Formats: sequence, C-alpha cells, structure tokens
Amino acid sequence: MQIGVVYPQTELPADPGTVRRYVARVEDLGFRHILAYDHVVGADPALYPDWQGPYNVDSTFHEPFVLYGFLAAITGLELVTGIIIAPQRQTVLLAKQAAEVDILTGGRCRIGLGIGWNRVEYEALGQDFTTRGRRLEEQIGLLRTLWTQRAVTFEGHFDRVTGAGLAPLPTRQPIPIWLGGQSPAAYRRIGRLADGWFPQIPPGPRLDEAAATVAEAASQAGRPPDAIGMEGRISQGSGSTDELVKHAQRWRDAGASHVSVNTMGSGRHSLDAHLDALTAAAAALGLS
Repeated sequence: MQIGVVYPQTELPADPGTVRRYVARVEDLGFRHILAYDHVVGADPALYPDWQGPYNVDSTFHEPFVLYGFLAAITGLELVTGIIIAPQRQTVLLAKQAAEVDILTGGRCRIGLGIGWNRVEYEALGQDFTTRGRRLEEQIGLLRTLWTQRAVTFEGHFDRVTGAGLAPLPTRQPIPIWLGGQSPAAYRRIGRLADGWFPQIPPGPRLDEAAATVAEAASQAGRPPDAIGMEGRISQGSGSTDELVKHAQRWRDAGASHVSVNTMGSGRHSLDAHLDALTAAAAALGLS
C-alpha cells in the first residue's frame, strides 16, 4: 500500500518557500505522493447567511496544476489531484494542463476528478451545477481520447472538438483517472469508468457496501473490479500514533492500494507543526 500526504494548503502560508520546505521534508520522510484539493474561488458567507460549506472566501487554495508545475521541478513524488472539480472546467484545457504535468513529472501524475458541491463556484466559472454528473461522464471519455490521439473529432452534449489535438501528448496514454464521490450514482460511475477511487467513508460496513456497488458496476461494464485502485485517508489528529497505525491497517485490510495522511483540520497552524506530525506518522508507519 503506497502512503502519501494531503497538502494542508488551507492552513499554511502560500509562499514558495513554505511549499519547497514542506514537499522536501515529505519526500525525505519516505512518503510516496502528495495530494491537493481543488477550489478556484470561495463563497463570501456574508452574502450567503445559510452557508454550510467547509470552505469559504477566506480559505486558501493553490491551483493544483500550477502548483504541480512548480513541484515537478523540485520533487520526485507522485502528484495527485484529489479532486479536480472537472465539470466546472473546460475539458480540453483540463486535458492540456494534466498532460503538461504528466510530461514534466515523467509520468508521476494521477488525476482525481469529481463533481464538487459548491453552486457558487460553478456560477463564477460559468458552468451548470445541475448537469455536473452527466458532464463528468462525458469528460472522462473525451479526456482519454485527447490524451491518446493526435487529432480528435468529438461531438457530445457538452463539448465539441473538430479535428484538433494536444501536442505533446502525455507520457502515459492515457493518464490514470481516479474519481471521488459518495453516492450510489458516483459508485456506479467509478465502477464503469475509473482507474481508481477516493472513498469518503472509513473502513467498515458502509465502505463494504460502497465497494460492492463499485465492483458490481465494473463487472457489468466488463471490467475486472480488482483492477480499480482505492485510496483511503487517515486524519492525523492529536491522538496517538498507535491509532494512526491501526487506521492504516484497516485500510490495508479493506483492500486499499493507496492511503494519504491528512494533517488538515487538526488544530495545527504552522509549517513546523504539520511537519512534526508527519515525522511522527512516518516513524510509526515504518517509512523512516
């Protein structure tokens, strides 16, 4: 099981020195990949008094592809988007950005996609929130075509491409696509279309039920269910590292191919605090 980290971008300074120091230490500790969340804009709660989202206009987010273009030059870690909110982005531009990161990293790029939850962000980016599930499904096929063919002609419900293509094509053709989501529709989409998935629930009966839905959809689509990767997430709070190790083992027992240690939301608001937590986690997990 490959172990990586979630970049705690909402809790760290945004300057390049902080990014460099964090990523260098993560790599030195023996972690294998870094995962970043995606939000282009945040909503101002003053204009939305019933706002319930976990992030708002003051939550800091790096743009993942720009961030990963920077990281490609300074780290050997695998770079994972977990997830890019694909339906609020132009599909062809998304394909180009992902291909560029894959090239610059020599194939160390894994693209996680999802439909998101923020209507305000969709409106700001000029996209329809209500059709996001259907658009994502169409985007997945078009992305893979754009990553593997010199010239593409495509006529879909949401996108049209006529005799156009990317140059250069990515190192891997196609780049692996992993999906997020936590609904039966999302699980069926994962089974039919994804190379891997990011469960939003911990190991246990609910994960078993979700995994069964993924496997059934894969089988119905003529795909081997055991070829679909799964990445769990471990929150590194203020508890003991013994609990972290137990949680990692539960993910391993559940069949996870990857897991990420997440220090966000744990009351740590300095770079040193996050790195100290990851140092303890790496030692407990036998990485360093």
